Amino acid sequence: MKIISFLMFITLVGSNLLCKSSKSNSKENVSIEPKVAVESDTNNNFIINKRGDKIAKVVLSDAEWQKKLTKEQYEVLRKKGTERAFSCGMWEIKDNGLYACAGCDQVLFTSNSKFDSGTGWPSFFRPDDVNMITEATDNDLGFERTEVMCARCGGHLGHVFEDGPPPTGLRYCINSVSLYFIEGKESK
Repeated sequence: MKIISFLMFITLVGSNLLCKSSKSNSKENVSIEPKVAVESDTNNNFIINKRGDKIAKVVLSDAEWQKKLTKEQYEVLRKKGTERAFSCGMWEIKDNGLYACAGCDQVLFTSNSKFDSGTGWPSFFRPDDVNMITEATDNDLGFERTEVMCARCGGHLGHVFEDGPPPTGLRYCINSVSLYFIEGKESK
């Protein structure tokens, strides 16, 4: 518990971002056309989801990301920033639905795996599809954490910790601005 409190304190002190949404992030109808559109995967241009579908990765220039995303989304998804705890309403959504990447529209989490961690960020005990999440070691605060990113666009989502509830014991602590909520939908 002391580690969680320490992490929240560090994040609150070090964060400059403000979330401008109250309950959920809005999603404009933006069509993403990845620059990578080849049939072979010799260059790691595709992801295979849990159903065996081939999903093209989204590759955009920095200027294209800045145009597509809000300032807050860009800072978190592309620059690995962190929004302030309790500053966005996504953590308090209790409705059934899906949580998709704000960068590429890939569904990442479901309401079935969401829980109230008390941290002020939406928390999940597992992703909808483990193939859609990548992990990396993050030592930016002087100690080791596990960063989680969207496998489709590489966007920074947050971190995963080993203090979550059963059945996984994991807590995917995700920035609200990295996601948008699709109410009433269910995972396929």
